[in-house]
Amino acid sequence: MLALGYSGCMTHAELNDVSPLMSMNPIDPIDLTRKLVAIESTTYREGAVGDFVAEFLATRGWSVGKTAVPQPAESGVDGARWNVYAGPGEGPPELVFSTHLDTVPPYVALGEDEDFLYGRGVCDAKGIAAAQVAAAERLRVEGYAVGLLFVSGEERDSAGAKVANETPKGSRFLINGEPTDNRLALASKGALRAVLRAEGRMAHSAYPELGESAVHKLVEALGRLLEIPLPTTEGIGESTLNIGQIEGGRAPNVIADRAAAQILIRLVGDSAETRAQVILAAAGLAEVEFPLEIPFVRLRTVEGFPTMVAKFTTDIPQLTNWGEPLLLGPGSIHVAHTPAEKIAKKELLEAVDLYVSLAKHLLG
Repeated sequence: MLALGYSGCMTHAELNDVSPLMSMNPIDPIDLTRKLVAIESTTYREGAVGDFVAEFLATRGWSVGKTAVPQPAESGVDGARWNVYAGPGEGPPELVFSTHLDTVPPYVALGEDEDFLYGRGVCDAKGIAAAQVAAAERLRVEGYAVGLLFVSGEERDSAGAKVANETPKGSRFLINGEPTDNRLALASKGALRAVLRAEGRMAHSAYPELGESAVHKLVEALGRLLEIPLPTTEGIGESTLNIGQIEGGRAPNVIADRAAAQILIRLVGDSAETRAQVILAAAGLAEVEFPLEIPFVRLRTVEGFPTMVAKFTTDIPQLTNWGEPLLLGPGSIHVAHTPAEKIAKKELLEAVDLYVSLAKHLLG
């Protein structure tokens, strides 16, 4: 981790001396969201926003460090990108707030009206990051040992979370932030990605008996796949299957020699039986590989907090060394990843209070 040598950094022991100053100068999560969204940070291009967050927190008196997150060759990007960790200085944090700084493409510039902020990342997840910073600042001023962890790469492969999990800070709790409409998640669904590849033999379409259609084989396999039983979990819901991409063939008048499909199954249970069912459905028709698996996770709930089920995946399965996980954040997942992404200013302010309340409940 690269330590930032700001002379203004203060230790946990010095908090009593700065509390009056901090209480007069609280962080405005709405304004901080504006600043974060103004910096483009689509996945692989998180360097600039990481630099901004690190400097912002250091000048507020946090002990800040940056850890490089490798760029995969296929990204086509040369610039550095970071995880940013901010801690109390001396001693480990008891609780860490975390979310991601990357966004999905394309970049959408900041917009605003009286009630809402608009733009890429306002709810997924830069508004969440801003609310977490404001909450952590309030808690720190009151003497709580809390930290902040902002990672790169969540939208692609959780690369930053995997790096962060190698250097945990000893926290007992992790409050991860994703858009949950300010409700505490009971669980987050797992994800199992399958790729089916069928092979055939080319021939003129006027003489199909001379060939073997890979497309026909794939279609039959997919039909079987849609009939497989998927796990359900009481109180959580059902697993779902989506055939997201299909490709194959060369021309309408050519018997296809190749075809492939990509499947994503959102799971509310263990994947072993589902894997076996997928392989069985494709048997004799297509080869199967599973390039991605994210496990289903049950999460802690707290009395008095409204709840929901996160049907999406998060970094939580990759941050197992950061304490018992909880999931909470402002904004709606239904507008994330869309041109209409937005977040209510009122909801951002409410999120700060919720984060503070939740942390105090956990820490006693």
